[in-house]
Amino acid sequence: MKSIVALQDVVTPWSDGLEPSDAELDAIEWEMPLILAEVDLLDAEIAVLDRAPSELDERRIRRARRRKLAVRRALLNQAAAAASMPGGAA
Repeated sequence: MKSIVALQDVVTPWSDGLEPSDAELDAIEWEMPLILAEVDLLDAEIAVLDRAPSELDERRIRRARRRKLAVRRALLNQAAAAASMPGGAA
């Protein structure tokens, strides 16, 4: 029996292109508030999957939805403001 470790380069060759670029990392960092807001909404929705939501659960979901929309609006406004700057300066 051959160990897969001996064949690791054949199975999963390492490439320098596997790391995210600086531009991709910047984009992730810029979107992080929205990602976190979406995670909060998902957590609130998962909490009530197997039971009827209480009034507190409903408030938590509404609050998470409003936060997600507010963060998305803020990011879109930032993007629009950056696009309208002369010379593309942000």
